[in-house]
Amino acid sequence: MSAPKKKSAPVKSLRTVDKLARLGLSTDMSLVLHLPMRYEDETRILNLNEAGLMHGQNVQVEGVVTACDVQYRPRRQLIVTLSADGCKLMLRFLNFYGSQATQMAVGKRLRVRGEMRHGFFGNEMVHPVVKAVEEGAPLPQALTPVYPAGEGLSQTLLRKAIAAAMTRIDWSDTLPDSILSKLGYLPFEQAVRLLHNPPTDVDETSLSERTHPAWTRMKFDELLAQQLSMKRAQAARRQQGAPALANQGALSQALSKALPFALTGAQQRVLTEIRSDLCATFPMQRLLQGDVGSGKTIVAAIAAAQAIDSGFQAALMAPTEILAEQHFRKIAALMEPLGIEVAWLTGSLKKREKEAARARIESGAAHLVIGTHALIQQEVEFDRLGLVIVDEQHRFGVAQRLTLRNKGIDKVPHQLMMSATPIPRTLAMTYYADLEVSVIDELPPGRTPIMTRLIDQERRDEVIARVHAAALEGRQVYWVCPLIEESEVLQLQTATDTHALLTAALPDLRIGLVHGRLKTKEKQQVMDAFASGELQLLVATTVIEVGVDVPNASLMVIEHAERFGLSQLHQLRGRVGRGAAASVCLLLYQGPLGMIAKQRLTIMREIIDGFEIARRDLEIRGPGEFLGARQSGQAMLRFANLETDQWIVEQARDLAQQLLQHQQDIADAHLGRWLGSREDFLRV
Repeated sequence: MSAPKKKSAPVKSLRTVDKLARLGLSTDMSLVLHLPMRYEDETRILNLNEAGLMHGQNVQVEGVVTACDVQYRPRRQLIVTLSADGCKLMLRFLNFYGSQATQMAVGKRLRVRGEMRHGFFGNEMVHPVVKAVEEGAPLPQALTPVYPAGEGLSQTLLRKAIAAAMTRIDWSDTLPDSILSKLGYLPFEQAVRLLHNPPTDVDETSLSERTHPAWTRMKFDELLAQQLSMKRAQAARRQQGAPALANQGALSQALSKALPFALTGAQQRVLTEIRSDLCATFPMQRLLQGDVGSGKTIVAAIAAAQAIDSGFQAALMAPTEILAEQHFRKIAALMEPLGIEVAWLTGSLKKREKEAARARIESGAAHLVIGTHALIQQEVEFDRLGLVIVDEQHRFGVAQRLTLRNKGIDKVPHQLMMSATPIPRTLAMTYYADLEVSVIDELPPGRTPIMTRLIDQERRDEVIARVHAAALEGRQVYWVCPLIEESEVLQLQTATDTHALLTAALPDLRIGLVHGRLKTKEKQQVMDAFASGELQLLVATTVIEVGVDVPNASLMVIEHAERFGLSQLHQLRGRVGRGAAASVCLLLYQGPLGMIAKQRLTIMREIIDGFEIARRDLEIRGPGEFLGARQSGQAMLRFANLETDQWIVEQARDLAQQLLQHQQDIADAHLGRWLGSREDFLRV
């Protein structure tokens, strides 16, 4: 079965071509797969008397214009009176052109659709859709589709372009009848035609909620194309050569013995998976995910030791200097006593320090390199890069991770990506289907559960008193603020103001302030003072979201918690609960709360498990924000809903594996229809 031919979309001008292209509509098939977002019922007309009883509902009526006037009080507006069957309806236009008054001149017959309202002078519609018609003009026989449109693209133009495209495409089904019958799906042509022109007897609820069998077929086809493309990308990467890092020699053994604690069962399990990947001659592409505090850094360090034992270098890149420095201090303290040189490279280093670090990296003297985006600068060259570790991988774009991986000289380095934001299972099955996924689902022993409380800003004095008491008991406290300086729009308490307020209110405490605009050296001095216990209270912005590990900190206050997302709140909360003392997180909020903010804060109060929080976060935000920069350059799924369509995801995944193994021609045809020449779904 061959892929359907690509044809140019029918257009009237270059300008229209550009407008369509901005929506990704450059071929007939792309137009046909541009499905409606909703429908309008223009198949029936209500008389004015019946329609007048349906306040708040969209209705369609028809009548003759008996008055058309421009009024100037209380503001300029066009008022049109429509009459039929002895009843009247007022049409009000607050923004209008002179041509509209001509279109709706007295004596004209109009077909009008809009929301029926009760106005000061009786029933009215404000800015209805108006169409001039002849008496007895036929009504549509199907629901009218409303398409996603860009600037300058009218629904009329889109409908004509799509209708024309539907007369030219190859309607052959990419999937054979045997597969469709087994899965219980409609044929492609039947499903698409129904969605573009649904008959009047269709279940409108199933259309609007996208549960109709026609929508199910479209979701399946879309997910199947995505699964096929990602599995092919994975297979293509496996054709690339990578160094086999099979030696678990003296360093690996010494590092394991030097650890001041025993690895958890989950850490041992994922380490076995990673070590097996590193022995392969094709590049590892593994995502290591685990909740905050689960011990991903140690697993990454042991993987780096295996690369170094095998005669190669390893590089660890983190998104912020605070996180990178945390990794550097922790890993260097373990590895340098074993004779391993760990290099440090960030943008804030002085020129001489950067040059010295780059020289050690290029010569191979530096076995492990830890840093920020500075690692991917053109001047940085490695001697024998065998393993790339990317922490908080969703904060980096595809191109950034690819640049670091391309620092390998002869072969493609293995890549380990880490995330403390757990990925819900359905999301992992779709957008991470090209990766192997390891999960650390167990926290180290001795961690105490974190109690979370919601507190209104009105009780701020009580919170300050609690902070004071905790500090006097020898515990340390974080106070997190969302902004550095005053915002007239948000009117939030700032970190600098909060620091001044707390310093005045608690003069006997040692209080520090850290935020993103401090110079790196100043920032690190404050963090070191807090980590050593010199500071009792640390006022901070979200720069402490990841990478800060102070076991004695057992109380956290998050200012204006309603302004944070679930994932960020969970990350921040994970900065406490790292020692033996009972830990508390106080979420200060400013009422009244909106529905979503209330939902987020309730979830934080009731749930501590990061994977469940991630699942709820996906429900609230959808996959777009959740995935972050990994999706750079790629359109999101248009039709499938990862929360409600998990069963379709599983069917698509299973069929994709079957087709790639046994029926490559079907896979080719399906990818050709849904992706054409694009590689939107491919990953690096």
